[in-house]
Amino acid sequence: MKKILGIGAAILMSTAVFAGGMKKDIVDTASAAGSFNTLVAAVQAADLVDTLKGEGPFTVFAPTDEAFAALPEGTVENLLKPENKDQLIAVLTYHVVPGKVMSADIAGATTNAATVEGQDLTIIATEGVMVNDASVVSADIDTSNGVIHVIDKVLLPPSS
Repeated sequence: MKKILGIGAAILMSTAVFAGGMKKDIVDTASAAGSFNTLVAAVQAADLVDTLKGEGPFTVFAPTDEAFAALPEGTVENLLKPENKDQLIAVLTYHVVPGKVMSADIAGATTNAATVEGQDLTIIATEGVMVNDASVVSADIDTSNGVIHVIDKVLLPPSS
């Protein structure tokens, strides 16, 4: 499993650059990877494409398609309904931290990071990296407007 994710991350990192040396933005990098189809569809349904293609910088903790598939049956389909757009936006923006946070910036630390959604994520980078209860399986995928860290679970904001 980790080998497959590692191969996917290598493909993702290799597709982060266009011919001519220009980096792709967060959305284009995720789209090209092929392992974030659900995330990209959700970003489109939430009308967040322009935001995540914007100047940034952003740090995105990106769940794989497998992470979305592990949610209880019907969760993704329910979130993608137009009447649940606000909830979808909350879930997606809970995966985004303003600024560009590379793994070296937090190595050996435990910290909280304020998300675009408004609540904090707990990041523990002492033995590997955990974001709340998700593991970072590939870090530091550099894009033109930030960085992507691939995670193995979908982060759900705490209920208010």
